[in-house]
Amino acid sequence: MKIYTKTGDGGETSLLGGARVPKDDARVEAYGTVDELNALIGAVRSLSPDPDLDRHLSRVQGELFSLGAELASPRESRGRRSVPGVGAAGVEELEQAIDRWEEELPPLRAFVLPAGARIACALHVARAAGRRAERRVVALGRTAEVDPHILTYLNRLSDFLFVAARIANRRAGVPDVPWHPPSPGSGS
Repeated sequence: MKIYTKTGDGGETSLLGGARVPKDDARVEAYGTVDELNALIGAVRSLSPDPDLDRHLSRVQGELFSLGAELASPRESRGRRSVPGVGAAGVEELEQAIDRWEEELPPLRAFVLPAGARIACALHVARAAGRRAERRVVALGRTAEVDPHILTYLNRLSDFLFVAARIANRRAGVPDVPWHPPSPGSGS
């Protein structure tokens, strides 16, 4: 089977279930941004994080793939086909990792910049893409039914990626970089 079909050459694509929509449809934007986030997490994993972090990121990649499939399948076109969703258990696992890692971290006393070790910076890029994915799913929810667990999961995933960036810095022996607002009159 060839990878190219030529069916998208006119600016449309097929959703799971067969419906054709423009490639800039809110649904395509939502699952496309989730796919981008998944690819960024794959790039993070290529930086050889520690086994604990890698185990969590591997699980997240699988959950994001399921979440993207759910977004690509309008409920009305699913019929008997079941798309594996991301439910409360996925959110709970993210929260448990966040809680465990926060015990290892000093408390936040200021905003931190997306900086530090290479892997922490990559995690911050993934976090920003996660926030964008969340915004795209919110936009989709204005015109289509979206499982509320998806929004909860994406919101918690951004928190998870933020704490993961901090833990990556900590384990690399690199301090978080606090944000210092410019002082009045400094010209900045």
